[in-house]
Amino acid sequence: MRTPQELAYRLRQELLNIKLLYKPPYWKACGGIPALPGFPAPASIAALLRGTELAKPIEILADDILAHRLPLFESYIVIGPEIDWRRDYVNKKVTNTRYFRRVPYLDLVRAGDHKLIWELNRHQHLVLLAQAYVLFDKKLYLEEIVRQIESWWEQNPFQRGINWVSALEVAFRALSWIWILHLAGDTLPVSFITRLRESLFVHGLHIENNLSFYFSPNTHLLGEAVALHAIGVAVPEAPFSAQWKRIGAEVAEAQMEKQVRDDGSHFEQSTYYHLYALDMLLFHAVLAKPSEQYLNKLARMADYLCALLGYDRRLPFIGDDDGGRWFFPYGKRDEFGRATLATCSAFLSRNDWTCEEADFYSQACWWLDCEPSVAAARVPASRLFPNAGAAIMQSPSCKVIVDAGPFGSGAAGHSHAGVLGVTVTVGDREILIDPGTFTYLGQERNHFRGTAAHNTVRIDELDQADPVNPFRWMHAPWVRILQWTRNEAGGVLQAECGYRGFTHRRHVQTVNGAAVDPVALIIVDEISGPPGSHSLEQFWHFGDDSAAGLLVSLDTPELISGWRSHCYAQKQSAPVLRIRKECELPARFASVIRLRDDVQARIHDDGRRFEFSLRGRQNGEQVISFDLANIRS
Repeated sequence: MRTPQELAYRLRQELLNIKLLYKPPYWKACGGIPALPGFPAPASIAALLRGTELAKPIEILADDILAHRLPLFESYIVIGPEIDWRRDYVNKKVTNTRYFRRVPYLDLVRAGDHKLIWELNRHQHLVLLAQAYVLFDKKLYLEEIVRQIESWWEQNPFQRGINWVSALEVAFRALSWIWILHLAGDTLPVSFITRLRESLFVHGLHIENNLSFYFSPNTHLLGEAVALHAIGVAVPEAPFSAQWKRIGAEVAEAQMEKQVRDDGSHFEQSTYYHLYALDMLLFHAVLAKPSEQYLNKLARMADYLCALLGYDRRLPFIGDDDGGRWFFPYGKRDEFGRATLATCSAFLSRNDWTCEEADFYSQACWWLDCEPSVAAARVPASRLFPNAGAAIMQSPSCKVIVDAGPFGSGAAGHSHAGVLGVTVTVGDREILIDPGTFTYLGQERNHFRGTAAHNTVRIDELDQADPVNPFRWMHAPWVRILQWTRNEAGGVLQAECGYRGFTHRRHVQTVNGAAVDPVALIIVDEISGPPGSHSLEQFWHFGDDSAAGLLVSLDTPELISGWRSHCYAQKQSAPVLRIRKECELPARFASVIRLRDDVQARIHDDGRRFEFSLRGRQNGEQVISFDLANIRS
């Protein structure tokens, strides 16, 4: 149900969009070349980064772009001499230049995958060409920037076509053009600079009129506001620039309060979107110098990111991962958090987050006048983030994360139905994984975000919530944490969730050895609910076939075919163990994940308690008795 305020806002929005369509705005740009005030000058960046380990990869990518071998997520698309900016090159679909509200962008058959189109139209690869020019002074890079943007203007009239559908995508593109002006504006042709500034003006008009207060009041609204403020800063003599700065700053600071919770986690319940939001809010902080309250919350976001990264400094993907990034979207996705944490460290003058010198190269050195510095490696303590429901059990070479949080805010569009799921990393091995996102469209969307794609329990072959469309869930489960105890090698978590009249309670406990690192993970599930026979399935998604051998269960698992997606639009087969039984409730599962190959485990069930017996060469034998009354009380 829409409120009168929303209906009135949407009506005004559509009337102004139609007015802009039939009477396109015009502003004759004049004045000097804009820059990002307070951001490092290109010459100082070049002096700092030439010869570093970032420089050569930038040159290689830039030369690929010159050859129209364009980077797209963790792959490439090869394009001929002319780029078709409205084409999905993977699915071979192209749309026309109809009014943007009439483009069927969520229809895979008619429009292709909009994410693949939009990622290219963010023009972040053109920012990379500008970065390469700063480092290597090759005019060919600037000439290619001009060619591509001029062809984009020709193919994408104002408010017509798929590349005007999402105000966030308009914001991304505008921000890329601002970076090009900042890094190479004094060397580009004057006529091109004039037109680029005029196009930034119409981008600003479109963003302001289509701010996602009601459509996607999440990272869409946040990114749009940050970009709107940046346009006002970068083109200060344009009409409405002061208004854009004010509105952008007000919305960004309001969304910091709304979207970021007290424990520092982002309300989307997605680790990747947490990183996304942190980069947006951090960029705005560098440009706008917001309040102390804003900066304090920014630091809490960095604390949460640091805990998620853990000893291996890799981001686990819980919830959606759309493959994009606010700045420099190149490299391994699970390592992006390192650059963000380094930028937070330099901007907030914090040295308690682990950072290496190379972490500063791809972001901090472009945003801040700072020298790369090294913060001593330290393992974050095991910690529960209560708003996120994330229990993170840390040790020097082991990271266990239990997702015991609710679905995200509102329609929970970027949440996955994996409540009480577990991921485990030991050393450089991924033991239990989250299979990722893969796509936002089609049947595979529901597969990757469904309950069976997570290390948890599915009941009667139904997800924990009902998928309504690609970005909406209904009847989300309730969740609560019953017990949390931490220690130097992990901890104990007991939590439960409920949906459709069922209750699933899970107990997760690390078993410590002689050293600091745990040797095993005990997981006990009990499911209660309506009378009658029910289908129960417990899923274990392993990082590789050898890791699957680490499961010890009271029941017999079967190997089924599964998938994992390291990055959007890419997938590969992966081992999945499923334990399935038809029974009346209450029913239970008991499992041990061995975290060391030399540890042996047995489970005994006498109907009243489980007895877990673990023996290792270095740790002798441990017997852990688990009274079932503990999980029922």
